[in-house]
Amino acid sequence: MALPLLGELWDELPVEKRIFCSVLLFSWAVYLWEAFLARRQRKVYRTTTHVPWELGQIMDSETFEKSRLYQLDKSTFSFWSGLYSELEGTLILLCGGIPFLWNVSGQISGRAGFEPEYEVLVTIYADYIAPLFDKFIPLPEGELKQAIEMMAKSIDFPLTKVYVVEGSKRSSHSNAYFYGFFKNKRIVLFDTLLEDYSALNKEHPEGEDGEDDDTKSKVKNKKQGCKNEEVLAVLGHELGHWKLGHTIKNIVISQMNSFLCFFLFAVLIGQKELFAAFGFYETQPTLIGLMIIFQFIFSPYNEVLSFCLTVLSRRFEFQADAFAKELGKAKDLYSALIKLNKDNLGFPVSDWIFSMWHYSHPPLLERLQALKDAKQD
Repeated sequence: MALPLLGELWDELPVEKRIFCSVLLFSWAVYLWEAFLARRQRKVYRTTTHVPWELGQIMDSETFEKSRLYQLDKSTFSFWSGLYSELEGTLILLCGGIPFLWNVSGQISGRAGFEPEYEVLVTIYADYIAPLFDKFIPLPEGELKQAIEMMAKSIDFPLTKVYVVEGSKRSSHSNAYFYGFFKNKRIVLFDTLLEDYSALNKEHPEGEDGEDDDTKSKVKNKKQGCKNEEVLAVLGHELGHWKLGHTIKNIVISQMNSFLCFFLFAVLIGQKELFAAFGFYETQPTLIGLMIIFQFIFSPYNEVLSFCLTVLSRRFEFQADAFAKELGKAKDLYSALIKLNKDNLGFPVSDWIFSMWHYSHPPLLERLQALKDAKQD
C-alpha cells in the first residue's frame, strides 16, 4: 500500500518539484554508494597487516605499514570531508542558496556599475602558473638516452628531445610522459623516476655530524627511483599507449562527449521547469543554466560515463603492459612497478568493487600477475 501511495503523491507533484527531488535523491544515492565502497576499502586497510606473499621478497614490512597507515588516514579524511560536502550541498539546495547567492552577486555587480543581468564568470586556478617555473633539463648524453632513442626508433616513435623535470621540488611522486604534435614528440622524465637524478638519493657529505653507518645503510636501502633498464620498461609502457592508438581514442571519445553534452545543453537550456526547480521562476540566467544542467541534470550520465572510461582505461593499461612485454621488458617493468608503488606510497591490496569503480589503473597485484608468466620466461 505504501508504494502506490508514494507513486500517487509523486505524480501529483509539479514537474519542477520532481526534478528537484530527483536531483537531491540521486546526489545522496551516489554519496551512499561511494561511502559503501570507501567502507569496504577501509576494512582492507585495517585488516591487511602483512605484506602479500607476491611482494614478500621485495617490499619490506616497514614500507608496507607506512603505506597502509597513510592510505587509512586519507580514507578517513575523505569520508568526513565527503559527508561535510554532501550536507553543505543539500542545505544550499533546500534553503534556496543558489538563487540567493545569484541575487547577491547581481546587487554587487549593480553597485560596480554593471546592469543587473550582467553575468560574470570567474575561474580561479590555484596552481595554473606553477608549471611555468618547472625546470626542464635535457637528458645528458649517455647509455640511458641512447637506449631511449633506440627504443623509440624501433617502434617509429618520432622522438626529438628527452627532458628531465625537477618534480621532486613539489612531491616524491614518480612519473613519465610524452607530448607534442605529429613528428615532433618529446619525452619528459621526472627526476624522481631516475635513480641517478632523484634529489632524495643525494649522498650526505662525509663526516656529517650525526651520520652513522646504520643511518647510511637505511638511506641506501630506501633509495628512490628506477635503474636504467626499469626506466626503459616504464617508457615502453607509455610508448605502448601511443603505438596502440590509446591517445587518439581518448581524444575522439572526449570530443564526442563534448559534442553530445553541448547538444543536450542546447535542447535543455530553454526548459523553464529546470530553472524553476532551483528557485529561478522569473529569470533564466545562462550561467545558472550551465551549472544546473552540467552539475545536476547530467549527474547520472556522468556517473555512467566515468565508470565506462575507468573500465576502458584499465583495459588500455593492460594492453600497454603487454606491449612492454613484447619489447622484452616484462622483468624490468615488474620490478619498476613495485618500486613506483613503494615510492608513491601506494597500497598494493584493494577491495575488488572499490578498485573496479575508482581505479583507472589496475591494482598492482593484478598487473604483476599479468606480467608474471613473461617475467618467468
